[in-house]
Amino acid sequence: MPALNIAVIGGDGIGPEVTAAALEVIEAAGVTVNPTIFDLGAARYLRDGEVLSESTLAELRTFDAILLGAIGPAIGDTRIPGGTLERGLLLKLRFDLDLYINHRPFHGQPGSIAEGCDFVVVRENTEGSYAGEGGVLRFGTEHEIATQGSVNTRFGVERCVRYAFELAKSRTRKHLTLVHKTNVLTYSGSLWQRTVDAVRLDYPEVSVDYNHVDAACIYLVEQPQRYDVVVTDNLFGDILTDLAGAVSGGVGFASSANLNPDRTSPSMFEPVHGAAHDIEGKGIANPTATISSATLMLRFLGEETAAERIDAAIAADSSEHAGVPRKTTEVTRSIIERLV
Repeated sequence: MPALNIAVIGGDGIGPEVTAAALEVIEAAGVTVNPTIFDLGAARYLRDGEVLSESTLAELRTFDAILLGAIGPAIGDTRIPGGTLERGLLLKLRFDLDLYINHRPFHGQPGSIAEGCDFVVVRENTEGSYAGEGGVLRFGTEHEIATQGSVNTRFGVERCVRYAFELAKSRTRKHLTLVHKTNVLTYSGSLWQRTVDAVRLDYPEVSVDYNHVDAACIYLVEQPQRYDVVVTDNLFGDILTDLAGAVSGGVGFASSANLNPDRTSPSMFEPVHGAAHDIEGKGIANPTATISSATLMLRFLGEETAAERIDAAIAADSSEHAGVPRKTTEVTRSIIERLV
């Protein structure tokens, strides 16, 4: 296949370190990549006020995919107003590129609560509480009023639900669980439940279940093996996937794909973890989550064989070195040596 043109946003903290490791593994797997580095994130904002210009966004649209490391200032750094990077960069990329599926697979690492588990959380990625609907009156006074709505459209919900059903259909267990809070969020919850009920008629081979989100948090800790494919809204998916990462062995192993299944714009791939400024430059960041995110990218771009080889190498490496602290270069080299 021709070389892949990949936009790389290393970002902040350990982001540049782990994206460099992922690119090294991709090349070692025999996939030729033409990476273009984009200087975006907290450091860039503090330097010249740039978050994500329309010209940069237009340039990003020309790539096959985007590989992102991590974005955000160090904890306690108050120089960047809250939400500036989240809404101006990460959410802008998701919304403007219509990355409406957030696909997060979890493989229980040896010794973790979810050891041996294999499930995927499909999160709607462009609506819900993150759409920005809301406002404030009498700001800063004792009579302040703040509202924050959750935007759910039948179109947006259905395309997410159909993606989840297609994914469940392709897997061995063929099981899908809707997670919401239909007993309290009766409007949005009803839309999600009715959409699942309608779409399931097209997938008779897929069994369907429902959990309230609070119950799902308990089950992820006590019975994670019950899950195969979980479909949920933007906010619940954000929270559940952090918990799923924790019970599966830590967010250092948790990968993520922000997908445009229609391929009208490039999809973006990133680890679940943050910038971890406290270990920046120490060479001890675990690159596994970013390397796993890169395999999601390769699969999406048609490089299935290379993705399978890397996934097998990651699994072998994680099994042998479970719980053993290692340097970034050691993990990277171990995975490369296991490519067969």
